[in-house]
Amino acid sequence: MFFRKSGETTKPFALNFFKNAIASILLIITSLVLGQEILRAVPSKDYILLIVSGIIGIAIADTIYFTSLNILGAGVSSVVNCLFNPFVIGLSFIFLGEKLSALQLIGVALIISAIAVTTVRVNAYAVQRKHLVLGIFLGVLSVFTMAISVIMTKPILDNSPVLWCTEVRLVSGTAVMAIIAVFHPRRRTIFRTFKPSPEWKYLIPGTILGAYLAMVIWLGGIKYAYASVSTAINQTSVIFIFILAAIFLKERFTLRRFIGLVLSFTGILLVTLG
Repeated sequence: MFFRKSGETTKPFALNFFKNAIASILLIITSLVLGQEILRAVPSKDYILLIVSGIIGIAIADTIYFTSLNILGAGVSSVVNCLFNPFVIGLSFIFLGEKLSALQLIGVALIISAIAVTTVRVNAYAVQRKHLVLGIFLGVLSVFTMAISVIMTKPILDNSPVLWCTEVRLVSGTAVMAIIAVFHPRRRTIFRTFKPSPEWKYLIPGTILGAYLAMVIWLGGIKYAYASVSTAINQTSVIFIFILAAIFLKERFTLRRFIGLVLSFTGILLVTLG
């Protein structure tokens, strides 16, 4: 919700760069306070995978996601994001050997149908058709790239501290964005985001909750459970997003949204319990 409000005045790249930079600093400080190693003695391939994962999942996927969020709004965007779990399930089966039951496959089908039901009518959300198509395409693309970045880190997460993995991914993605920002034609606008302003009332809490605390907990869930199961549980965020979007962002809670909500939540339960 905070990022959606921030997106009204801050461009997607600037927003993503700001929250990643601040969250990186907070993670480094947290590691130092807890006495954890910033640089661990691990095989170089672990660093390479985490760095590439950070670039794909944070620098690229998050920027695309914020663009989609600005187009679709928080409610519809949250349903599109339900594709994250089917993507992770498929990639987990291919690369990690995780297998699904019949109930889980039905759950995946329900999640996908929820997206179709929620986005089929354009006028209900005051979004032009061409913008809707673009927003959905960008949303699906961001979710797919994010799923790839997660699967890449799973083997490393199983044998490494969550905080360290989160830190390496986040700092790597932020470093790439910093290089891009320096040569960006609108670099002054991008770096102006770091100057205290009224926008910080949304940017700061969004960064602390969404890029700092939630990211550590999110990777922790993936570490201690099957990637396909933990991401399905994470998709319950759609419930909170719909409710909060209706309360704080005044987004319409229509019958189609309710049906999509029920379908997606039912699909999540089947994937989790199956």
